[in-house]
Amino acid sequence: MTQKNIFFFLLFFAMVAWGGSWVNVKILGHYVSAFEMIFLRFGITAITMVPIIVWLKHSFKIDLKSFGLVVLAALALIFYNKYYYLGTKFGTASLGGAMVTTMIPILTFIFLALMGVKKVSSKDLFALGLGAVGVLTMLHIWTFDLAHILVIHNLYFLLAAILWAVLTIVSSKSTKISPIVFTFYMYIVTVVLDLIFFVDVSAIPYASFDGIFWLNTLLISLAASTFANTIFFLGIEKLGAAEVSSFVFLVPFSAIILSAVFLGEKVDLFIIIGTVLTLYAVKLLNNITILKRRRKNV
Repeated sequence: MTQKNIFFFLLFFAMVAWGGSWVNVKILGHYVSAFEMIFLRFGITAITMVPIIVWLKHSFKIDLKSFGLVVLAALALIFYNKYYYLGTKFGTASLGGAMVTTMIPILTFIFLALMGVKKVSSKDLFALGLGAVGVLTMLHIWTFDLAHILVIHNLYFLLAAILWAVLTIVSSKSTKISPIVFTFYMYIVTVVLDLIFFVDVSAIPYASFDGIFWLNTLLISLAASTFANTIFFLGIEKLGAAEVSSFVFLVPFSAIILSAVFLGEKVDLFIIIGTVLTLYAVKLLNNITILKRRRKNV
């Protein structure tokens, strides 16, 4: 097996882990609050990233500008996780995994266009319209029932997508340190801010933590954060962002499938259709090639 094929294999499992994190959060919502989950998840993740950064021989040095961006990104990450947690707790993991992960790149594009960074072509306008139709399909817009469409968990999912888009833009401004080192410091600052302002460690219900709790905590920390992020960044470094970005399309579908298998959630056909439409919109907006055509020898 070539190194490229090994990375493809690892990227597949990394995307499944990201999709599975929605299932993990749904289960963890029965044990801890959003801020308690943030403390445990990113505390474990930050610790396990240290040997990886050492192994990759990256420097832990960080300049003042990058640290300022880390603080902003950490704040966005805290509130993203809060709304990601609440939306999943009161809604379904399948809808959250489909809706949020497909909306993030679309919202990121819109924000960059409003900032003048991206130019909007007629193709982009078509893609944005298609993405909007996809999201509205997930929400069953044709029912015209605002009470059903504007339920609180759908608003939480929207806020989560907006916050992750902001986090993406803020993170991209840091160019002087490795993305994996930036992410490590973001997790450290997230835990510190969470401890100072949002969570009382002594009030965490440790006595209620059983095997199911620890299994899901380790999966969301080690698999969905440490492993998936490391493989994603290494994949970009080894294969290029264009090739790796196509794997992100696996995330919403893995969230939907795993939610059906482990949570017994019904797979709504309109969530599937909406997901396909929004993913195609993302493909158009970011010029992502899923399958490369091989050149024929003349």
